[in-house]
Amino acid sequence: MDDRLVQYEKKMIKSLGNLQEEFGSIRAGRANPHILDKLRVDYYGTPTPIQQIANVNVPEPRMLQIQPWEQTMVKEIEKTILTSDLGLNPTNDGKVIRLVFPELTEERRKELAKDIKKKGEAAKVAVRNIRRDANDAFKKLGKKEDISEDEIKELEKDVQKLTDKHIADIDKAIEDKTKEIMTV
Repeated sequence: MDDRLVQYEKKMIKSLGNLQEEFGSIRAGRANPHILDKLRVDYYGTPTPIQQIANVNVPEPRMLQIQPWEQTMVKEIEKTILTSDLGLNPTNDGKVIRLVFPELTEERRKELAKDIKKKGEAAKVAVRNIRRDANDAFKKLGKKEDISEDEIKELEKDVQKLTDKHIADIDKAIEDKTKEIMTV
């Protein structure tokens, strides 16, 4: 692969990675510790990820169990979960916090599927913007470094191939996540 394409492919790969990270935070009726990734708990004045101050495990398919290393953090973690947009009610016994995931309704599944599609479209737009930036850079390069029009056309064709490949990957990710959400 041409060295001039590598930086653009890295950006496209990063767009797909960001999308998959976002998909990880969408709950599908099953317990997934990754839904806690974006939450930060005030740990002695520092916003800290829950996974860094507690053990998080999945004892049952629809339950997360959070066991803080310091008992004083139970209330803090519980408060963070309640004020988040997860829509879950934590229960605690003073030592362990449990999050029970309710079964998703058909309506909620369809809502999530729309959300998945919307996030996927945003990722596709990001990839297309990267393609546009690459093509602009190649045109400028052609003026500056006296590169032939054929070579620029070839670079643009290669960027288009990369774009097509990453858009197909995004479509596959959307399809997989939608199937996961719609499976009862």
